Amino acid sequence: MPPDISLFALTLLCLAALAAGWIDAVVGGGGLLLLPALLLGLPHTPAAYVLATNKSTAIVGTTAAAITYVRKAPIDVRTALRIGLAAIAGSLGGAFFAAGINSEVLRPLIMAVLLAVLAFILFRPAFGTAPAPSGPVSRKRVLAAVLIAGLGIGFYDGLIGPGTGAFLVIALAAVLHMDLVTSSATAKVVNVCTNVGALTMFAIQGTVLWQLGALLALFNLVGGMVGARMALKRGAGFVRGVLVVVVVALLCKMAYDQWLAV
Repeated sequence: MPPDISLFALTLLCLAALAAGWIDAVVGGGGLLLLPALLLGLPHTPAAYVLATNKSTAIVGTTAAAITYVRKAPIDVRTALRIGLAAIAGSLGGAFFAAGINSEVLRPLIMAVLLAVLAFILFRPAFGTAPAPSGPVSRKRVLAAVLIAGLGIGFYDGLIGPGTGAFLVIALAAVLHMDLVTSSATAKVVNVCTNVGALTMFAIQGTVLWQLGALLALFNLVGGMVGARMALKRGAGFVRGVLVVVVVALLCKMAYDQWLAV
């Protein structure tokens, strides 16, 4: 546990972990809330430690959400695991290079990511709302998902992380023509794999603050379980609405923080 962290900051981080778990389970992107919170709560901690601790927290809530989805949502576990294996490789590679990331460059990168996600959602209002097509998925589409969602987004998850769940939801819905609920469910299985790969590399490098990560993981777990149940109950429209609200709110927050830093 960082010696200079106050009780107030620790309480806020726990609440952020709870909210991030809920967001991750519904649509992904909880790291866009938790990582900035960690950067603010641990201002003197190197970025590599912040990224690693964020990953040790997120893996618990994401795993709980994935289990909930697999039990209740009609997802193709075999396809999800194929993409997940590629994601492990991608996230291992990304985490290997993450030690060189400077915390001062994280905010602009995350803001660019948020803008890209928001633009995609707003210009595609019907995206992910149609029911998933029946029948087996073609090999070409599975291969594309492995390369884009597995290796590509997996590498991003290991390198930076925030928004991975949201990117996976969008990529899987676009490439495999899934509705947003099915895409979100599949994304959780893949996201668990990216978290495993990245966390393994961070643990090898010794950059995980395990005590803080374990505490935040408890709150993230509760948020993940509640969020998954709500997404399954309320459907694709609810998932899309949450995605838009989360992206806009976080973009405004990060823009404000960047303006203060100038």
